[in-house]
Amino acid sequence: MMLEDLSPGMVFHGGPITVLEEEIIAFALLYDPQPVHTDPVAAAAHPLFQGHCASDWHTAALSMRMMVAAAGHLGWGVVGGGGGELSWARPVRPGDTLRLEAEVQEVTLSRSRPDRGTVVMRNRTFNQRDEEVQVLGVRLVVPRRPHGAG
Repeated sequence: MMLEDLSPGMVFHGGPITVLEEEIIAFALLYDPQPVHTDPVAAAAHPLFQGHCASDWHTAALSMRMMVAAAGHLGWGVVGGGGGELSWARPVRPGDTLRLEAEVQEVTLSRSRPDRGTVVMRNRTFNQRDEEVQVLGVRLVVPRRPHGAG
């Protein structure tokens, strides 16, 4: 899929991915070793989270995995060209099943590089209760078809 194939309003769907407790712990031990992510007993006593939950960065990594599966057929893959919004609305718990909706918001031709353009996407990750758990606004670099190609 090339830049010319994309238009505002298009939606890509990714997932589902079920989040396992052992994966939450393994990710956290490597990248975000806070007790709320590594120790289910300590997490249960946490005054804010009141239970074991995935690192926000784990949620972001799972969302990226779903994005690549959903839109990885873009000409160069999913190539970041800058970002904007990144927020997490609620914790992801062991056993949650996540899905992704990625909507094309804007398609722009490059002024200086005629072989490419940018696409602004708003990626929303939901749990099995259709509750939003993450929002990512991102700008992707997408190739254009060579001049004269159909």
